[in-house]
Amino acid sequence: MSVLHASAVAFEGLGVLLTGPSGAGKSTLALRLIEAGALLVADDGVEVTVESGRLLARCPPAIAGRIEAYGVGIAGIRHRPEAAIARLVELIPPGGAIERLPPARTVVIEGIELPAIRLSAHDPAAVTKLRLWLRGAIMNSP
Repeated sequence: MSVLHASAVAFEGLGVLLTGPSGAGKSTLALRLIEAGALLVADDGVEVTVESGRLLARCPPAIAGRIEAYGVGIAGIRHRPEAAIARLVELIPPGGAIERLPPARTVVIEGIELPAIRLSAHDPAAVTKLRLWLRGAIMNSP
């Protein structure tokens, strides 16, 4: 098991790992996804293990059901104890560049290859873009 500085949600029937540097908006995007129907798995620290060929995400018990609402405080919300991670979002820092039509990407974590995209958490269309990608509507998806 390892602990990643990331957030994880269950959204559109899939486990999604939100990664990026501090300040990129992992908690912010997780909150936006929760508002759109996702369930929180973990915020800020995600325990990952490989079981039966799947990457499982769990929350450290001390922070289960808690998420940081930046500038407001820590919120206690409905959550699920784990999710099998099927997709990865790499968040870019504010002001960072994203390719207009990027090729399909993958990232390997704990030996498991995951389809990945780059997004800005502060893009007003971030949730919609993620939803389209998860549903397979993006043509460069692996």
